[in-house]
Amino acid sequence: MMFWQLTIDANDPARLAQFWAQALGYQPVPPTEPETTWQAHYLSRLGPEAAFDDRLFDPAGLRPPIWFQEVPETKAGKNRLHLDLYPTGRDNALPLERRMEIVEAKVAELIGLGASVERRTRHDDPEDPIYFVVMHDPEGNEFCVG
Repeated sequence: MMFWQLTIDANDPARLAQFWAQALGYQPVPPTEPETTWQAHYLSRLGPEAAFDDRLFDPAGLRPPIWFQEVPETKAGKNRLHLDLYPTGRDNALPLERRMEIVEAKVAELIGLGASVERRTRHDDPEDPIYFVVMHDPEGNEFCVG
């Protein structure tokens, strides 16, 4: 089994951790179950009550942790890696208009947390209708909501 975490460079790690905790439903405390290698690593190093302002954990303990690494330089250029958020659960059985409503509700929530919208894209292909919104987190990192 491979241990891995997502590391995101940040000028203000605590601010980005707060934003992404809300966006992803993560928490700043390692879960106690299920018992995993990475969960054991953090708990053994820091104790069961440890909380972080620069790391996030999946409360279910199934998805990888995220570390916001402080760096002195600001973001420059387009991301080479980004997150795609699917508040619809990627349920293609939902009509496009309903999927758009769900996406826009999440977009509004994220704007309230400090994100901004770059663009909205809609393709009305009857075989595969698509709607997604390209956004920037509070430090300008691109991500999509679809």
